[in-house]
Amino acid sequence: MAETAVVAARSSSVGQSMVWRLRDDARAVGDARDLVRRALLLTGLGQDLVDDAVLMVSELVTNAILYGDAPYELVLRIDPAEVICMVVDAGTVRPILRRTDNQAENGRGLLIVAELSAGLYGCIPHGFTTCPELAGKATWFALPRIQLR
Repeated sequence: MAETAVVAARSSSVGQSMVWRLRDDARAVGDARDLVRRALLLTGLGQDLVDDAVLMVSELVTNAILYGDAPYELVLRIDPAEVICMVVDAGTVRPILRRTDNQAENGRGLLIVAELSAGLYGCIPHGFTTCPELAGKATWFALPRIQLR
């Protein structure tokens, strides 16, 4: 993970935000999982929430690598009420939630994100922190800090 760098880390009374520039290849998926797991475990969040966030970030980064355009950026905001994670890429094509049959080998990433986030996910136009001259899109999810399962 030597090429992945923490670009910004901010804390305030309402929470903390972290931004990382991700590699421009498939190794970004594993890097993002590791970064999110470490950051969330350090805040003392429950293992279920951490596992859900790691799985969802893996799906979003995979989609960005497969269907988006470099560069890629990972944004994590942790506040008292929720955890918000965004994956930013320079592409313009927005992801599509699609239903797949049981035999399909792919196409379930956004379905997983939709289910685990209880519908708190989306895609919005978004700029980059690590490359301020670029515009792109952010695919995101939010998780309440207290899970009601």
